[in-house]
Amino acid sequence: MYNNGGKQDRNKERAPRAPQEFDEKVIRISRVTKKTKGGNNMSFTALVVVGDRKGRVGVALGKAKDVMNAIKKGVRRGKKTVITIPLVDNRTIPHELMVKLGAAKLILKPAPAGTGVIAGGSVRAVLELAGIKDVVSKILGTNNKMSNVTATFEALKIMKKTVAVKNALGQTNSTKKQPTIIR
Repeated sequence: MYNNGGKQDRNKERAPRAPQEFDEKVIRISRVTKKTKGGNNMSFTALVVVGDRKGRVGVALGKAKDVMNAIKKGVRRGKKTVITIPLVDNRTIPHELMVKLGAAKLILKPAPAGTGVIAGGSVRAVLELAGIKDVVSKILGTNNKMSNVTATFEALKIMKKTVAVKNALGQTNSTKKQPTIIR
């Protein structure tokens, strides 16, 4: 047979990839520019959510001169911001929560089994990658994806702290009538 530069052999020698610890989802890619003396400096930002669908999720923004590097940076930074969230019956959130972060207002409510994730685009991505299977949410404020993702992530952080305090006090995690309002 003829030799084509060893390209076939190189492909055969590669070891199979290890399964990834986290799933990644790119929420938004934006082209941004900076005005300088020499002209416009163009770069890209990528809003990325990483999660294992078992109660761990992270959010980050990557910025680079090209899209692929921006996504890679976002994933790398997202893995550093991973938090573990409390799940009830491995499917829903412990209690109702209302969060206001900047212009984003968000309501998260636990739902009975079989309901599914009822949420708008960017919020849905965070909740699904966190491993929440049954939840109802409503975005009341802005349509900005960055603000809504950050508000959702902040809500999950607050929920984690609330559950930790309740456990320390010996209280049970039951759903409340009144939502927790954070300003």
